[in-house]
Amino acid sequence: MTDRLTMQDPRTQYPQPPFPRQPQPVPGLAAKMDPKPDHGETSYVGAGKLKGRKALITGGDSGVGRAAAIAYAREGADVAISYLAAEQSDADEVVKLIEAEGRKALALPGDITDEAWCREMVSKTIDTLGGLDILVINAGHQQSREDISKVTSADFDATMKTNLYAMHWIVQAAVPHLPAGASVITTASVQAYDPSANLLDYATTKAGMVAYTKALASQLLEKGIRANVVAPGPFWTALQSSGGQPPEAVEQFGAKSAYGRPGQPVELSAVYVLLASQEASFINGEVYGVTGGAGVA
Repeated sequence: MTDRLTMQDPRTQYPQPPFPRQPQPVPGLAAKMDPKPDHGETSYVGAGKLKGRKALITGGDSGVGRAAAIAYAREGADVAISYLAAEQSDADEVVKLIEAEGRKALALPGDITDEAWCREMVSKTIDTLGGLDILVINAGHQQSREDISKVTSADFDATMKTNLYAMHWIVQAAVPHLPAGASVITTASVQAYDPSANLLDYATTKAGMVAYTKALASQLLEKGIRANVVAPGPFWTALQSSGGQPPEAVEQFGAKSAYGRPGQPVELSAVYVLLASQEASFINGEVYGVTGGAGVA
């Protein structure tokens, strides 16, 4: 693979399907994926755009959250990552990468479907990092179900609590501590605009995240705080191989995109850095689609 910043055909820049069959139990580990996702471990180069900032990223152990954590550290920020205890091995790798940049890392294992933990997590971040000015709501729950009859109340509850309730609890706890110039970034999905039949509950929550963030953006701007949404398309993360898609769909994941491949998490890094940085001072209440050509509308 060539340097990702070298001019090249983006369609062939990263692996294309077919991929090996690789089902994993929930929540899944990036380390067990084949091919391994590129989160920017060796490919992201920072430029000091977030020097001195303090970030909290949910789901920061793998996937999009991991890519954001690596990028933020290389841009000069201290970073706290939340994740489930089962993802500890992935999280350990991220902590080492953050600390390798000379930045402070905080590991926060816990279940964000617990309101008390969501609020405690914010407090621990502020106490350990000495403040908070970048909040990335990224952790998500996605399980493919072939028919509405298969979406149990327990399924629906888990998706709602992980994707919507936790977002509200964490944002509500964080807002009183965010200074003017701070940034809130939520991770929605192209599913909010073009829902797949097998992701009924997941798509519903992602549409809700867009509406919530847009309303939040109007409130927070009165405090000088910005809020925006990133809406990815098909990205190669453990969310897919741990039940987010059927095993046979994972083998061809991304094949139907205009690129003929899924996106790699590092391909989202620059968007998360932009929205967190002062370069995005006039960007508020926007949805940034990174969908491989599918768009959001």
